[in-house]
Amino acid sequence: MCFPRRPGAAASWSWWRMLRQVIHRGLQSSCYKLGLFVSRHPVFFLTVPAVLTIIFGFSLLNRFQSERDLETLVAPSHSLAKIERSLAGSLFPLEQSKSRLYSDLHTPGRYGRVILLSKPGGNILHQADGILQIHRAVLEMKVNHKGYNYTFSHLCVLRNQDKKCVLDDIISVLEDLRQAALSNKTTARVQVSYPNTKLKDGRSSFIGHQLGGVMEVPNSKDQRVKSARAIQITYYLQTYGSVAQGLIGEKWESEFCKLMRRLQLDHQDLQLYSLASFSLWKDFHKSSLLARGKILVSLMLILLTATLSSSMKDCLRGKPFLGLLGVFTICISSVTAAGIFFITDGKYNSTLLGIPFFVMGHGTKGVFELLSGWRRTRENLPFKDRVADTYSDVMVSYTMTSSLYFIAFGMGASPFTNIEAVKVFCQNMCVSILLNYFYIFSFFGSCLVFAGQLEQNRYHSIFCCKIPSAEYLERKPMWFQTMMSDGHHHTSHHETDPYQNHFIQHFLREHYNEWITNIYVKPFVVILYLIYASFSFMGCLQISDGANIINLLASESPSVSYALIQQKYFSNYSPVIGFYIYEPLDYWNGTVQEDLKTLSHGFNTVSWIEQYYQYLRVGNISTTNKSDFISILQSSFLKKSEFQHFKNDIIFSKAGDENNIIASRMYLVARTSENTQREVVELLEKLRPLSLIQSIKFIVFNPTFVFMDHYGLSITMPVLISGFGILLVLILTFFLVIHPLGNFWLILSVISIELGVLGLMTLWNVDMDCISILCLIYTLNFAIDHCAPLLYTFVLATEHTRTQCIKNSLQEHGTAILQNVTSFLIGLVPLLFVPSNLTFTLFKCLLLTSSCTLLHCFVILPVFLTFFPPSKKHHKKKKRAKRKEREEIECIEIQENPDHVTAV
Repeated sequence: MCFPRRPGAAASWSWWRMLRQVIHRGLQSSCYKLGLFVSRHPVFFLTVPAVLTIIFGFSLLNRFQSERDLETLVAPSHSLAKIERSLAGSLFPLEQSKSRLYSDLHTPGRYGRVILLSKPGGNILHQADGILQIHRAVLEMKVNHKGYNYTFSHLCVLRNQDKKCVLDDIISVLEDLRQAALSNKTTARVQVSYPNTKLKDGRSSFIGHQLGGVMEVPNSKDQRVKSARAIQITYYLQTYGSVAQGLIGEKWESEFCKLMRRLQLDHQDLQLYSLASFSLWKDFHKSSLLARGKILVSLMLILLTATLSSSMKDCLRGKPFLGLLGVFTICISSVTAAGIFFITDGKYNSTLLGIPFFVMGHGTKGVFELLSGWRRTRENLPFKDRVADTYSDVMVSYTMTSSLYFIAFGMGASPFTNIEAVKVFCQNMCVSILLNYFYIFSFFGSCLVFAGQLEQNRYHSIFCCKIPSAEYLERKPMWFQTMMSDGHHHTSHHETDPYQNHFIQHFLREHYNEWITNIYVKPFVVILYLIYASFSFMGCLQISDGANIINLLASESPSVSYALIQQKYFSNYSPVIGFYIYEPLDYWNGTVQEDLKTLSHGFNTVSWIEQYYQYLRVGNISTTNKSDFISILQSSFLKKSEFQHFKNDIIFSKAGDENNIIASRMYLVARTSENTQREVVELLEKLRPLSLIQSIKFIVFNPTFVFMDHYGLSITMPVLISGFGILLVLILTFFLVIHPLGNFWLILSVISIELGVLGLMTLWNVDMDCISILCLIYTLNFAIDHCAPLLYTFVLATEHTRTQCIKNSLQEHGTAILQNVTSFLIGLVPLLFVPSNLTFTLFKCLLLTSSCTLLHCFVILPVFLTFFPPSKKHHKKKKRAKRKEREEIECIEIQENPDHVTAV
């Protein structure tokens, strides 16, 4: 049954088609005029970018400064953990309690930390004397500032009760062990329990983060330690906020790390691993220092690849210098963008290492497309018209892809992005893309004008000398003929397309296009894609966030070595979580006591509440009302030496003659495995909701929470927003582009490449951190950059079959795609030799991005487009109709003029 199309619908569709054609021709006309304008004023467009680069290049040298605050860069900017930190600090100053709020790598303020590791099979507790010698060396170490010597005692955090330096309790344990050894007592009589041990002054201390690699005595009820492999000691410094105090503290930390290296030579029976507060920043910035030489090597390799891939045997039509100048154009545009960044008070950080590679990948695509467009122009036209035709052919597509780059990274730089490092990168990338686009059509366009003028005047593309005549060349040696020949004998000088001799075009036309469209190859391509999709899907199900800051540090750095040892020997317990009760509470009430027990169930607690309840039970004291509870607490419990330190955990207020507890705190420690990062996030997600439903009003805090609070959502939000922005633009322009199916295929291709990169990088042990997220944003645009010209050329092709259409598309754009991806991949190779986790992540992600894009452009799309719409049958019907109409017209002319036939 036939359903005729309504006249209104047909008219509407015709109107939309005419509107798309008008827009497309208007854009082409604008680019043609731009190319004509550049070709008429090449000196101006060559000079202005060069002057801008010189001006902003000097500002880059004068105003360079680096970001020193890692929390600002990689921690979520807006998080509940920062609010909780402010509230906890207002109740109990964090400066005084940071020694008790143990955190692995995110301890606030200044500190020096050392892990002492015994040899395999040894017991670190038997080396107490040597460890105490190292401890005394730290206490006696001096740093000089303006003529004054400062030791640890001048800089340390002081205890409130006796104004002595805060030291780890493991020091007291070691002193007891040494005294026992000196008095000929066996070490067994000094019982060390784990994780809670009893000190000489009667206090119970948690040493789970100070003693590592512990083996317990079998069947021991009090968890006595048989042996241990490692001890961790932390020296906390005061942080007043003054510049002088900061300089002295930094000097002390630097001297501390040097001292540990010297002491390692004197204590061969121990391995020393040191860490200071500046170590993380130093090793984060070290990635940039290590990568500088490798980036220069990458640039040289890209220059060489671009030069060689732009060459031809034809010394007239080859453009090796244009390939080189194209890469140089992108370099000077990046220098200008960096100058603008520092003029606007930007601060450099190591995540910005990816910008040169990102900009190069997009910029060289425009350069190679312009060279391909030049080769498609008619050789008999004046060079200015050829430049204008090249701009009309190429710049429309390049403008659209540059706009999508700007949209994607602009969305990443929006207020929705909660990671400052990602936001700064995206802001810088937006400026770089704009300048890159301007430099490509101006500076490189001027270079193209001069190269076209040389070609028109028959000058050598390398030596810039006049190419001699064929008669002159015949009298010269073969090597001279090879160097100076334009590649065409005078007998075939009028060949229609002399640029077909470019080696990449020749390979695609004569070999690859026929092979990839072979009917016997297609089933293997389908199987290959199914394998690709399966692995991608499997990887997408295993995504893990990269909250571990080690992923951003130089791999062979003290911080990484320290973190690995710390994770191996001190990961049995989580960081110490501060549990802050910020409202008055009836602690003497049995129901409240049960609620507190429920909340702390499963945790190892360091709590005045628990100790006080035990004290009341042992003394058989009853406190059923408020006055008795507080009176005994103040007059008896807190007066005893072993409980005096709990005074810092309670805030009393006095109203008349009545005392009240308005706030208090205790500490919770959970048993964990080596995957501490993931388990800490789960603890936070478990405890925080309880504060909203329980009658007890509390908050939980540890400095690590600032870096991990909703990190997964914060780090994935930029790529989701960017992807949504690009998808929305492509959908909204469905009816404005010359063919809607082009957008449809482009959306499918981008989704396939993006999910492929995401899944494969997960299988390659790449976590979702700020570097991998930025690479995923870039993947969206890199895929569009390379697939869009290929797809739009295919859907607009008018050949009889889809196979012929895809062959023509590959022949037209395959050269530029292959040149760009090859240059990009070769430029990535030096990153593999930078000893840094950050650059290794960058290498992995960009390698997958370029490989998946190349796979789609040259393998998957050429095969799948021969199976699915758009159909090319209507083009065949139109051609048949035109041919039939032309034959009828010829018949009519012959019938009307029979004498013409006789004359013929």
